[in-house]
Amino acid sequence: MTKKEFNWILYDWANSAYAVAIMTAILPVYFKDIVSKGLDANVSTAYWGYANTAATLVLAILAPILGSIADYKGAKKKFFAVFLSLGVISTALLSLTGQGDTIKCLTIYIFSSIGFFGANVFYDSFLVDVTSKERMDLVSTYGFATGYIGSAIPLLISILIIARPAWIGLNSAVSAMQVSFVITALWWLVFSLPFLFKVKQAYYVETTKNPIIDGFRRIFTTFKEIKKFKNVFIFLIAYFFYIDGVFTVIKMAAVFGKDIGISSKDLLIILMVTQIVAFPFAILFGKLAKRFSAETMILAGIGVYAFITIYACFIHTVFQYWILAILTATSQGGIQALSRSYFGKIIPKENSAQFYGFYDIFGKFSSVIGPLLVALFSQLSGSSKYGIFSLVILFIIGGGILLRIKTKPFNEGV
Repeated sequence: MTKKEFNWILYDWANSAYAVAIMTAILPVYFKDIVSKGLDANVSTAYWGYANTAATLVLAILAPILGSIADYKGAKKKFFAVFLSLGVISTALLSLTGQGDTIKCLTIYIFSSIGFFGANVFYDSFLVDVTSKERMDLVSTYGFATGYIGSAIPLLISILIIARPAWIGLNSAVSAMQVSFVITALWWLVFSLPFLFKVKQAYYVETTKNPIIDGFRRIFTTFKEIKKFKNVFIFLIAYFFYIDGVFTVIKMAAVFGKDIGISSKDLLIILMVTQIVAFPFAILFGKLAKRFSAETMILAGIGVYAFITIYACFIHTVFQYWILAILTATSQGGIQALSRSYFGKIIPKENSAQFYGFYDIFGKFSSVIGPLLVALFSQLSGSSKYGIFSLVILFIIGGGILLRIKTKPFNEGV
C-alpha cells in the first residue's frame, strides 16, 4: 500500500466515528431517551426521519454545484476543509443540547450531517488521485474496513464513559453522552489531518476567469455526458434506489431498536460489535469482487438488505435484534465500497469531483425517500416495524435495474 493510499484510507478511520456515534448509535439513543423524552415513540422516530430527509435534501442540491467548481486546480481540498469544519464543529455543539431541546438538537444534527456528507463528496472523488483503476476496489474496501475499526475505538471509549461516568468526574450518563459528542468531533478532526495536509489533487481542470459561471455550465455538460454512457447511467439509477435503503437502515437502526424495547446499554454494545464484525466482511467483499465481479457482490448485498427489511417485522427480542445487526454488518461496508470504487473506474479522472457530485446527488436525493418512507409508515401504522419493512421496495427496484446492465461484464466499465 502506498503512502497516498494509506493517508486516503485514514480519513475513513476518522469520519466513521461520526457515522457510528452520531448517525447510528449514541445520538439516536440520546435523542430518544433524553432530548425527545415525553414524545410518543413513533412521533420521535418520525422527527428523526424528517431531520435526515432535510439534511440529505440540502446536500443533494449542493453536491453537483460544488463538485463542478471543486474540479478546478487546487479547489477540491478547500471545499473538503470547509465541510469538514462544519461537521466537526456541529458535532461538538451537540453536547450543548438537553431534555426538551428537540428542535435545537435536530437543527445541529442537520448541519453536522451536511458537513459529514459534504466532505465525503470530495473525499470519495480523491480516490482517482491516490490509486490506479486496478486497485480501486481493494483500496475502497480497505477504507471502509479500516473505518469500522476506527469507529469502534471512540465508540468503546464513549460506552465505557456512559456506563461509568464517575471515572472521569461526571455525575450522570447524560453528561457522559454529551462528552461523547466532543470525543467524536476530536477523533474526526485529528485523524483527518494526514489526508488534509498530505493528499494532493492529481487530476483537475484548469481554472477559468469565471469559475462559478463555468462550473454551472459544466453541470449541464456532465449530465449530458453521463447519459451517453449507458452502463454508468443505468448504474446511477439503480444506485439511487438501493443505496437509499442502505443509508436509511443505518440511520434508523438505533431508533428502531429503542422502539421495540432494546435497552440503551444493549443497543450500544450491539452496534459496537456490529462495527467489528463489519471489518472482515468489507475486505471479503473486495476480494470476492475480484473473483465474481463487483456487480455480483453488490447484488448479494442488496439481497441481504432486502431480507433484513422483511425480518425486521418479526423482531421482538434482543437476540433477534442481534441477528439483524450481524446481518447488516455482513454487507453494509462492501456494498458502499464497491459502489464507490466501480464509479471511480468509469469516470474521467480530471472531472472526478463533478462526477462524484452527481454520484452523491443520486444517493442524497434518494436518501430523501427512505427516511420519509420510514417516517410516514411509522406514523400512519403506529409501528416503526412497518416503516423499516417499506424499504424492501427500494431494494427490489434497485436490484432489478442493476440486472439490466448486460452489454458487458459489470467490472469492465462502460
